[in-house]
Amino acid sequence: MITVVGESLVDLIEDPSGEAVAHPGGSPANVAVALARLGQPTTLLTQLGADAHGRLLRAHLAGSGVRLDPASVPDLPSTSVARTRVGADGQARYDFDIAWRSFPDRAGVGSGSRCLHTGSLATVLEPGADDVLALVRGRRATTMISYDPNCRPALMGDRTKARCRVEELVAVSDVVKVSLEDLAWLYPGRGYEELGREWLAPGASVVVVTRGDGGAWAVARSGAVRVDARPVRVADTVGAGDAFTAGLLAGLARRDLLGAARRAALGAVGRDVLAAVLAEAAHVAALTCTRRGAEPPTRAELAADLADARRAT
Repeated sequence: MITVVGESLVDLIEDPSGEAVAHPGGSPANVAVALARLGQPTTLLTQLGADAHGRLLRAHLAGSGVRLDPASVPDLPSTSVARTRVGADGQARYDFDIAWRSFPDRAGVGSGSRCLHTGSLATVLEPGADDVLALVRGRRATTMISYDPNCRPALMGDRTKARCRVEELVAVSDVVKVSLEDLAWLYPGRGYEELGREWLAPGASVVVVTRGDGGAWAVARSGAVRVDARPVRVADTVGAGDAFTAGLLAGLARRDLLGAARRAALGAVGRDVLAAVLAEAAHVAALTCTRRGAEPPTRAELAADLADARRAT
């Protein structure tokens, strides 16, 4: 099982004409949905409102096979919302109305999981962010930790403070996925390859940097690899990074590289295996980009797409 910790929200996605449609979203929730669709048993610790948006999210999560952790907060006064404007180029830009409370009972969260994944707003918005950090630290000995900063500068406040929190989480993570845009905001003027290698030092086994249509780059102790993005007709990029994260974790899981007992194996992962996992994750992200909103593919859809790609080469 994989446990995901973080926010669920409704994306009100505006197209270039200004029409807004409600879609389920929230980076950690998107990762959970994508993992479940890719065949990984997945539990989500999150916070929801007892309103129409909350009902939409519950139905979406259940329909994708995601189990809500009993320690989730189910009764916020209102469900968090992101207003997403999609430009003519398909790129998404966000405004948020979000609350992230403390968790009254997190004692059993993640126990028995092979991997605990977190990131985005849940790791920086108080008061809940401190609970998330404490949970990650408490589970580090018994489960593998995955982390994606997924920075939202408009909500993260002071850059230096945000960078310190990111580095705290990197230091206790095994797998780190970060976008080129995240690194540019956190460390202006610094190169992503240098930063990726620096993030291995505290203890991470794999650091992955996504580069949009420039593909992805990753570094492990065996060295660095890069893969190209899969060219597709883009509907929008909403949820593409989250789909990549899920594809990355699902690929590692299928190769028996998740879990506290598999840390040594992940640390010794070869470049050929890492490149294959990245390529699969890139396919998951590409398929998500062909659809409106965060709608990742199923395991069968991914298998068909990978087969098509093999036939084309």
